Amino acid sequence: MATRILPAVGDADAARSVTALLSQLPDTDPAQPVGNSTLLLDTLAQLAHESVADLPEVVLVHERIGPLPALELVREVALRFPAAGVILITADTTPALFSAAMDAGARGVVGLPLSYDELQARVRATGNWAVGVRKHLAADIDVPSGPGGTVVTVTGSKGGVGTSVISTQLALAARASGRHVALVDLDLQGGDIASYLDVQFRRSVADLADIHDISPRVLQDVVFNHETGLGLLLAPGEGERAEEVSDRTARQLVSALRSRYQVVVIDCGTQLTGANAAAVEMADIAALVLTPDVVSVRAAKRMVGMWERLQVRKAEETLAVVNRAVRNTEIQPPLVERIVGTRVARSAIPAHFKDLQPAVDAGRLQDLDSRSVVKQAMWALAGELGLVRSAGQHAAGKGRRPRYRGDRGSAGFLRRRGDGEEIRPDGGPDGAAGAGL
Repeated sequence: MATRILPAVGDADAARSVTALLSQLPDTDPAQPVGNSTLLLDTLAQLAHESVADLPEVVLVHERIGPLPALELVREVALRFPAAGVILITADTTPALFSAAMDAGARGVVGLPLSYDELQARVRATGNWAVGVRKHLAADIDVPSGPGGTVVTVTGSKGGVGTSVISTQLALAARASGRHVALVDLDLQGGDIASYLDVQFRRSVADLADIHDISPRVLQDVVFNHETGLGLLLAPGEGERAEEVSDRTARQLVSALRSRYQVVVIDCGTQLTGANAAAVEMADIAALVLTPDVVSVRAAKRMVGMWERLQVRKAEETLAVVNRAVRNTEIQPPLVERIVGTRVARSAIPAHFKDLQPAVDAGRLQDLDSRSVVKQAMWALAGELGLVRSAGQHAAGKGRRPRYRGDRGSAGFLRRRGDGEEIRPDGGPDGAAGAGL
């Protein structure tokens, strides 16, 4: 059987060179190169959705790739698609780089300029390794063949629209249905999740700023295990430390959390930083929270436009969530959809702060009354996003993650979406949805 190869090369001249050499290798089936890290990960996710057998045996990562740096992309592919062998192509063939590539999960390194003999040897060895790994995976139906846990970012169009409350309730809903959940506060200057859940913990996201490899042990040291069963990674208590958290740190963090948790909910606040922009870019679901008023809708439109200009995320890949919805307002979901340019979640969250106030003031959002229409709406949103298990999946201890087709370039790559199942705040299926607009 021919060894399938998927190259990822960001430079056009380098892509032509790689393609020409790959076409000469015997017993190989090279695909056309993909031009950036996002496209590579989406392509692999689409292939893995059906079966691990559909993944290429070999993934080539060229050093001139972006926006994710080459070594971080190697680590991401190795974590999310362990049945595909990764080879790094680089001009730096020093022992230090070789060691870093192996630590990231690469199966080999090929130096530049490319040599036919070296490339053939590495591809053959990596392809044989991948075939052997898949024989073991085929015998274990519980081994994940997809892209790891679901990552959801929650961003506010402006301050005070409720991102922290919604993030917390989404995480609690996923946890109540039996999933292993992490809740991350990337509102680095003004994060409130610690206050909402009555947590005092000295570790924060900022403690990861100088870590070059976020290992499971490192992650364990900074994650607070909350009484609800959530793993909490908090914003720093000193807002000035926000500058320490770079986009590189955020990318490593998201990759590490995705590999260890079934659901990762990230509160990104309202300010665009390198860290939360990286999280939004890598997320499977990016929710943008707004309220049904002119100022908030305009702010949402600006945020979506900024994401597109900075190539963080496309409008069609963003989900608007209407908070504090009322029936008699002129701003209804079709208008929001038309102005902002995104889809709008079916589960709108009604304006009923009286339900929230006792739990917020006590710092005990986990104690929010299950009869609250606000909680019912937020947990219905969790069901819509596919963050909860149905009763049957919960009993079985596992379940698939719903997905939807997003227009990511011309190929229509897959992203996740809930199948619309609604749940009660006690974790049961088929509860009432939140008030619609």
